[in-house]
Amino acid sequence: MMPQDVNPLEIIYQDEYYIAINKPSGLLIHPSIIDRHEKLNAIELLQEKLGQKVYIIHRLDKPTSGVVLFALNSEAARKGADAFSEKEVKKTYLAVVRGFADKQGLINSPLSDISDKLLDKKKKRNDNLRPAITGYRKIAQTELPVLISRHPISRYSLLEVHPQTGRMHQIRRHLKRVNHPIIGDTVHGDHKHNHYFRDNLNCPRLLLASTELIFLHPYHKNHLKLTARLDKVFCSILRLFDWQQHLPDEWVG
Repeated sequence: MMPQDVNPLEIIYQDEYYIAINKPSGLLIHPSIIDRHEKLNAIELLQEKLGQKVYIIHRLDKPTSGVVLFALNSEAARKGADAFSEKEVKKTYLAVVRGFADKQGLINSPLSDISDKLLDKKKKRNDNLRPAITGYRKIAQTELPVLISRHPISRYSLLEVHPQTGRMHQIRRHLKRVNHPIIGDTVHGDHKHNHYFRDNLNCPRLLLASTELIFLHPYHKNHLKLTARLDKVFCSILRLFDWQQHLPDEWVG
């Protein structure tokens, strides 16, 4: 079910070529066979709101919140997709992970494709590894005096993440590989810590958000900065750990 505060969708930018929304956690970008019982998705809600066809440029996972950019015509969609594929878009994410991460890091670890069975149904299965690079820096860290796994103290880090490629679940898979799974990740995460956040901290969502996109507008030729504010649940964790002071005001709801 779509969260209560999603309808109508929050539009954070619109011109004659592009429109950007702040996608809530729990909303699909598009219909998916993997989640066939979910009736609501961002592209159909947006098309209903605008009364016209919109085009997908890039995707966010269902549990990930934040900036999503759509095009209003097919040419703008092609130009926008080219900017993403040619690494001309600077993407910034915020993630809460298990453990004390390094101050900064670069994860250069190839990933196999995960295709969407509906949108990518014409693609042939490809199990070959593809280049995948994710950079990050630690913003803050904290400890909780609670026994969740094997240790009497549980540690967490707040990371600013910059994926340089766009593989499906890239950030989630990469952070798991360096032993810092994202809190709330039911596929690649640590279930004991997920359950603690859900049951004790009232946090049932994946703590990963796309907070900012910066790219050169193909038509206006100016650098466009799109920013999405974090939702109440994410912000409640930031305030609980006293982390909000380390973030820009435009990110914290």
